Amino acid sequence: MHVVKKYPDGVFSWVDLSTQDQEGAKAFYSGLFGWSFLDIPISDDSVYSMAQIDGYNVAGLGQAMDPNMPTFWASYVNHSDIDTIADRAAKAGGVVMMPPMDVMDSGRMTMIQDPSGAVVGVWQPKNHTGAQLVNMPNTLVWNELQTRDPEAAKAFYAATFGWTDSSDPNGYVMYSVDERIQAGMITMDESWGPVPPNWAVYFMVEDVDASVAKAQSLGGTIMVPPTAAGEMGRFAAVQDPQGGVFTVMQFNGPVDTPPG
Repeated sequence: MHVVKKYPDGVFSWVDLSTQDQEGAKAFYSGLFGWSFLDIPISDDSVYSMAQIDGYNVAGLGQAMDPNMPTFWASYVNHSDIDTIADRAAKAGGVVMMPPMDVMDSGRMTMIQDPSGAVVGVWQPKNHTGAQLVNMPNTLVWNELQTRDPEAAKAFYAATFGWTDSSDPNGYVMYSVDERIQAGMITMDESWGPVPPNWAVYFMVEDVDASVAKAQSLGGTIMVPPTAAGEMGRFAAVQDPQGGVFTVMQFNGPVDTPPG
């Protein structure tokens, strides 16, 4: 088991769920991924739940602050200077939705909307590194930008984080940091319907069919059934009972070692 102790700048390091039913979400993800939860008080009447495997942090989960806000997974890019990143993002055409702010003694964060409309977080760690376990079953393995304006997105992320991009023969874009492929981008067409631009979260599983069946038994909805991803493996898109959407992915071979 490789425990990540430090992430390079520009690499995704954390995901968390903002939900309208924190206890219901905890029950769903515990049943699906075997996560346990450590509740950390953040106010007199609310907690932030750290999802854990063997005592190591893998994701976060919190009650939505706005009762009208939909449930969603957010992705965070690690960086040692988020004030500079926020400035770069604004100059590159993004919108700083949440200015850099301290999160107790855990770190600093900001939320940015790229020119294509997708929202991404940036995390500057102090006591909270990010996900300590990734690229193993029941943990984060991939982050994917789903957008209708890929060229604007490429320019924005290159200017903001210094990402480079390359495309496979099918046009799927892969983002790299110092030659490490660490995220992807897919262009949304009319078949996607009203789905807004977003950063999708992928969790690795050993058996996608078993995970889909388990998710359904726990009250989840299958948005995309198990589907082949070329020679890489198979994936399925799942919506949790509260409305949060994520992808489970089974790989045919080994995945990259964790960063850091």
